[in-house]
Amino acid sequence: MLTFTEEILLLLLDDEDGTFVPISNASFGCAVAGAVLMDLAFAYRIDTDPKALVVNDPTPTGNPMLDGTLAKIAAQGSQSDTRTWIRVLSVEDAPGIREQALESLVARGIVQVREERVMWAFRTRRYPTIDGNVEQEVKLRIGEVLFSDDIPDPRDVALIGLVDACDILRDIFPDSDMERCRPRIDQLRKMDLIGRELANAISDIEHTVAMALSGAPY
Repeated sequence: MLTFTEEILLLLLDDEDGTFVPISNASFGCAVAGAVLMDLAFAYRIDTDPKALVVNDPTPTGNPMLDGTLAKIAAQGSQSDTRTWIRVLSVEDAPGIREQALESLVARGIVQVREERVMWAFRTRRYPTIDGNVEQEVKLRIGEVLFSDDIPDPRDVALIGLVDACDILRDIFPDSDMERCRPRIDQLRKMDLIGRELANAISDIEHTVAMALSGAPY
């Protein structure tokens, strides 16, 4: 089974040219942070409520991508809420977590690495898809939940909250479909705390950046 972190990266990658869809750095970092927290929650290592994110079990999961974050949260002396942890991880840890997730996808034979030079000087990496069935399965799961009234699997609810908070559902389904299923999305979002806090964290960061660029006080 793929982690949430791996699933969200697959959805963010363009199948053919292997580049990431154009979303803000704040959204990208928060998406990775929110995904790894969801992975830890579903591994029963952390628990969340509106006031705090707490470690239930500090035992490593065996997945280095998750265990670094788990150890960091467990080492925190005082409790912080979910939104705070999303903001911290998005800045300090998201780039490293993203690289680990991409390496895992390459090792699984789902994407490949293609290094290129831009203007003969700057190196860039692309991750074209090898096995498109994996990404299609993720999209199919999302679609089956959004376009039906069936009781959803909790993992699918969490994934939908994640991709909606990052505003990438529009890159998966046509705008007309998104309009039609907006009430369903809003209903599902109420079921997932991390997804709700993710959207708030993205808004907080983008507001802070905008204020800094304008020179206005926060």
